[in-house]
Amino acid sequence: MTQTEKYQNLPLEEVIGDRFGRYSKYIIQDRALPDARDGLKPVQRRILFAMLQEGNTNDKPFRKSAKTVGTVIGNYHPHGDSSVYEAMVRMSQDWKLRHMLVEMHGNNGSVDGDPPAAMRYTEARLSAISHELLRDINKNTVDYIPNFDDSDMEPLVLPARFPNLLVNGATGISAGYATDIPPHALHEALDAVLMRMENPACTVDELMTVIKGPDFPTGGIIQGVEGIKKAYETGKGKIVVRSKAEIETIKGGKEQIVITEIPYEINKANLVKKIDEQRLDKRLDGIADVRDESDRTGLRIVIEMKKEIDAHGILQYLFKNTDLQITYNFNMIAIHNRRPTMMTLPLLLDAYINHQKEVVTRRTIHDLKKAEERLHIVSGLMKALSILDKVIKTIRASKDKKDAKNNLIKSYDFSEAQAEAIVSLQLYRLTNTDITELQEEEIKLNDLIKNLESILAKESVLMKTIKKELQVVRKQFAEQRKSVIENEIEEIKVTLDVLIPSEEVIVTVTKDGYIKRTSLRSFNASNGQDFAIKESDYQLYQESINTQHHLLLFTSKGNYIYQPVHELPDIRWKDLGQHISSIVPLESNETIINVIGIDSFDLDLCVLTATKEGQIKRSLLSDYVVQRYARPIKTIKLKATDELILAQLVAPSDEILMTTHLSYSVRFSLDEVPITGVKTSGVKGINLKDEDYVVSVNVVPQQSNDDIMLITHRGSVKRMHLSEVEPGVRAKRGLVTLRELKTNAHRVFAVVLANKSEGLVMETERGHQEIIEVNSFRPTDRYSNGSFVIDTEKDGQLLRVWKKPVEES
Repeated sequence: MTQTEKYQNLPLEEVIGDRFGRYSKYIIQDRALPDARDGLKPVQRRILFAMLQEGNTNDKPFRKSAKTVGTVIGNYHPHGDSSVYEAMVRMSQDWKLRHMLVEMHGNNGSVDGDPPAAMRYTEARLSAISHELLRDINKNTVDYIPNFDDSDMEPLVLPARFPNLLVNGATGISAGYATDIPPHALHEALDAVLMRMENPACTVDELMTVIKGPDFPTGGIIQGVEGIKKAYETGKGKIVVRSKAEIETIKGGKEQIVITEIPYEINKANLVKKIDEQRLDKRLDGIADVRDESDRTGLRIVIEMKKEIDAHGILQYLFKNTDLQITYNFNMIAIHNRRPTMMTLPLLLDAYINHQKEVVTRRTIHDLKKAEERLHIVSGLMKALSILDKVIKTIRASKDKKDAKNNLIKSYDFSEAQAEAIVSLQLYRLTNTDITELQEEEIKLNDLIKNLESILAKESVLMKTIKKELQVVRKQFAEQRKSVIENEIEEIKVTLDVLIPSEEVIVTVTKDGYIKRTSLRSFNASNGQDFAIKESDYQLYQESINTQHHLLLFTSKGNYIYQPVHELPDIRWKDLGQHISSIVPLESNETIINVIGIDSFDLDLCVLTATKEGQIKRSLLSDYVVQRYARPIKTIKLKATDELILAQLVAPSDEILMTTHLSYSVRFSLDEVPITGVKTSGVKGINLKDEDYVVSVNVVPQQSNDDIMLITHRGSVKRMHLSEVEPGVRAKRGLVTLRELKTNAHRVFAVVLANKSEGLVMETERGHQEIIEVNSFRPTDRYSNGSFVIDTEKDGQLLRVWKKPVEES
C-alpha cells in the first residue's frame, strides 16, 4: 500500500461535521429519545426483550440482575454494564414510573437519591404489565433487525398493548434535542386512545374530558390546566407541581407542617436539607425543627414551628424558595417515523393507534396462516381416519418414512403437509383419534378463520378488536389517580411578618463603617453607655428600628447599600460592630456619608442626592427596592473627581439650600429638580466658580422656623435668618454669605439649619469639642463673618459639626 492510499487529505471541518452528524443521528434515534409507538428507548426495549427471551417473567422466580445485564450487553446492547443496570433499576422504581416494568428484589435505590445495590446482589423479573408490552411479539407483529454483531435478531419496536409513552412518560437529552413527557394514569390514557379511535377528529378539549392531565407516581398537586392544554396542543407547556402539605396543631399551641407527597423527580433528602438550611441560616426564624419521618408506610416530612408562628406563611415561603413546589416543563419530543418530532396529544395518540392497527393486522395475518395450516392438517387426518386400514397398510408396505409419505401422496391424494402429519403420528394415536374431536376442531378453526378474515377485511372490525383488547388491559391494570389537578396556578404571597419576627432593635453605624444591631435588652443593660467604638471614629447613625425594616447606606462614591435590618449581625452594645465591607464589598477609599432607616418603600417620598461639584437629583424612594443586594448599587452617576455629600429623604414641598466653600448660597424649590431614575447623573444645582465646591446641602421644610448657622474654617460662627437667602432657581451662582477679607479670608466649613432652642457641637482634629447654643448668637446679615468660637491655631482645624442630640439639651 502506498502512502497516498493509506492517508486521505480532507478538510477538518468536513470530517468533524460528518462524524458528529452520524454520532448525533445515532444518539437521537438509538439512545436518548423514546419511540412514539412503545414509549421505550433502545436500552429499555432490549432489557425487556432479553428478559422475555430468557424466560425471566413474572410467573417465574426472580433471577440475578447481573445475569440479565450480561445477556443484554452480550446480545443486544454493547455498552457499559452500569448504564444498562441503571436503566433496569429505573424501570423498577415506583417513584419514577407510574407502572413499573421490572420487579426487583433488594435495594433498588430510594427517593432520597440513595444508589441501588450492585447488580450481583439484586434480583429482577418482568412485571405483569410488561407482558402487555411484549404480548404477541412472536407472532410477526413487529419488524426485527440484526443485532450489533449480526448473530441474533432484535425487535425494532415492541407491540405495546397500552400507550406506554403516555403512561410512564420519558426524559432524555440528546444532541440538539431534549424530551420531558410526564407520566399519566393508565385508565385515562386508554380512555383517550378509545375516544380518538371513536372520533379521529376529536379536539384536545374533548380529549381532556377523559385525560385530565399528568399523574405522577409521587402524587402531589398539579396546578395550571391552561399549561396542560397548551402542552397537549403544541408539545410544550408549563405546569406547577406542589407538595401535598397539611398544617396540624400540636401541644403547646404550636403548629407543624406535614408533607406527605413531594413533586416528581425531587430528591427528598436534598429537599429536607434545603428546608433545614433555611432554619440554620436564620432566613426563617419561625422554624423550630425539620424532621424526615418517612417509613415503610409512606413519605412524611415534618416542619415544626416555634410558638405563635403562623405555619401557613412559612409554607408559602417554602413553596417559593424550595423544591416543595416546582415548575414542570413539558417538552414532548419522541421518535416518530424515525425522526425526532414534537408530539401533540392527538399526534401521540394517532402514532399509537396506527401502531396498534399494524400490530393487530400482522398478528391476524400470522394467526390466519396458522389456522389455515391447521385446518388443512385436520382435513387430512379426518380423511385418513375414514380410510384408516388402507393408510396403515400403505405405511406398512413402505420402506421408510419418506417412502411412506410419497406412497400416501400418490395413492390417496394427500398433500405433503398432511402426509407428514399422518406418518408423524404414533400408532396408538392413529387408532385412538376420535373423529368427533377433529370435527369440532374443524368447526372452531372455520369460525376462527372467518373472524380473522373479517378483521383483515373490515377496518371497523379491526378497530373493535383493538378496543376490546385495550379494555381488558384497562380493567386489569387501572389504578386511581395519585396527583390532584387544580385549574389555576396559585399565586404565592410571602409577607415579611412570616419570615422575620417583629422585634425592636438598636441599629448603629459609625463613620468608619462599623455596623451592628443590638437587642434592647443589651442596650438597656448598658444604659446606652460604653458604646464600643474606635478612638478616631464616631457614630453616624443610631436608631431604634424594627427587624422588618430596612437601611439605605449611602457612600461617597455615589453608591447605596440596601440592607434588611434582620440580616445585620446581632452584636452586644459593648462589642465593636461588623465592618460593612465584610457584608458588602467597598472600594478602599469609599466611605459612608449617611444612613436612612426605611419602614416602608411605598411612602410618597423621594431620595435627594447631591455632590461636591454641584450636581443634584431626586429619585423615588420606591426605586430603591432591590432583590439582589450583595454589592453596592449605583444611586448617582459621578465624574471621577466628584463625590456624594448628601443623601436624604425629601417631601414634595421642601426647598433646597446649597452653600459652597467660597460662601455662595442658592435656595430653590424642590420642583426645580426633576424626578429621574436611580442611575442618572442628575442636574446642576449651583453654578460653581473654578476652585469652588459645595460644602453643605440643606433641606428646608415648608414654613420652617430654622435659622442658618454658618461655621467658617477659621472657627467663626454666625447666625442668619433664612430670608437672607431669597428663593430663586437652581444652577445660578448664588448670593455671597460672608464678607471677603483681603488676607486670610473666611471660607465656609459647614452650614447647619437649627432653631433657636437647639445647639451645635463643634469638634477639632485635636479632639477639642465646643458646644454652642443657637440662641446665644444674634442674627446678622450676609456680609458679616460671625464670632470666633474656636481658635483653630491652638485647638486644631475643624473636623466636624453636628446638631446636639435633643436628650443632651
